[in-house]
Amino acid sequence: MAAAPEQFRAEVRSWLEANCPESMRTPMAADEYPGGGRRAEFKNPDTRVWMARMAERGFTVPTWPSRYGGADLSNDENRVLQEELRRLNARPALVGMGISMIGPALLEYGNDEQKAQHLPKIARGEIWWCQGYSEPNAGSDLASLRTSAVEDGDDYLVNGQKIWTSGADRADWMFCLVRTDPSASKHEGITFLLFDMATPGVSVKPIRLISGLSPFCETFLDNVRVPKANVVSEVNRGWTVAKRLLQYERTSIGGIGGGQRTVTLEELAAEYAAAADGRIADLALRAAVLRHRMNDRCFALTVKRSQQETTAGIAPGALSSMFKYYGTEQNKGRFELMLSLMGTQALGWTPGGFNDTELETTRGWLRSKANSIEGGTSEVQLNIIAKRILDLPD
Repeated sequence: MAAAPEQFRAEVRSWLEANCPESMRTPMAADEYPGGGRRAEFKNPDTRVWMARMAERGFTVPTWPSRYGGADLSNDENRVLQEELRRLNARPALVGMGISMIGPALLEYGNDEQKAQHLPKIARGEIWWCQGYSEPNAGSDLASLRTSAVEDGDDYLVNGQKIWTSGADRADWMFCLVRTDPSASKHEGITFLLFDMATPGVSVKPIRLISGLSPFCETFLDNVRVPKANVVSEVNRGWTVAKRLLQYERTSIGGIGGGQRTVTLEELAAEYAAAADGRIADLALRAAVLRHRMNDRCFALTVKRSQQETTAGIAPGALSSMFKYYGTEQNKGRFELMLSLMGTQALGWTPGGFNDTELETTRGWLRSKANSIEGGTSEVQLNIIAKRILDLPD
């Protein structure tokens, strides 16, 4: 029998207070990203400790079944957990495509062997995953992909190129869309495959971005041998899995900033743009900050309502496009307001006249521009909203 809400909250609060290291209650530095994986390096030893403790409790994937490393929490219980984590300003113990994308997709579409093989490792942070979707000539029109998988005994031989494969240079496994029936209609001849990035024939080339970082990569596949047992769902029916995974991805992207507490616009204003009475001197800028806060609150309430109406662990269907579109627009707008508040202090690139927060803000602002592209462009999301939510004619 589940504990009473207040009893559960008290238990969670007590456990977090006892187990969350003090350094994990500070803002997360970019080089302390808790992605895990076979090649994980932990600059701060507490990052590994926090990940291990949360994984042991099932709190890295709290709504997953316990047999796969989760805690069997309901949506309401998970909401309490997230509220208590925010109360401590606790860093995420584990992040990445494993828990936000491929894990949920495997729970829904994977067979028993695939779930047993991959989900516990994902929950413990032992495997870093990357996504093999986009290609140089298949971006928004993803179903035009050409990467091929040809049968060879018990395996497929995969050949092609993927692009914008975030984190591929550090990833252990890839979930990948391949064409297994070139004669079928473009949506029907696609298969969803999993493979180890250490497989011969896989090569990765990072792409340097405007922010100066290289999280995106090109991935080249040259006669990569993948066992047929690594097909998720059915051969030539991968588009169904792919669309579902995109809903998980879009829901995750739409929740940008939903983990650890970030500096508020009001706090930035107090430091960079306040008048003598503590208020923002520029009336138009003050109104813009207030409007952004109100929109944030409305969006959070809408997401909460959707979660209450959704089964634990299941993405909210086409609504994920609405969350992705609005959440990323809010994030981009927040960075634009940060620049307006901080002025030229938000445009630093190298030390000397700029502190660490200011330098991170510059890169964060540049990185936010990709929000409206990744996971499906804003234009794609608006089309989905029009067709699937508003039921508008073509």
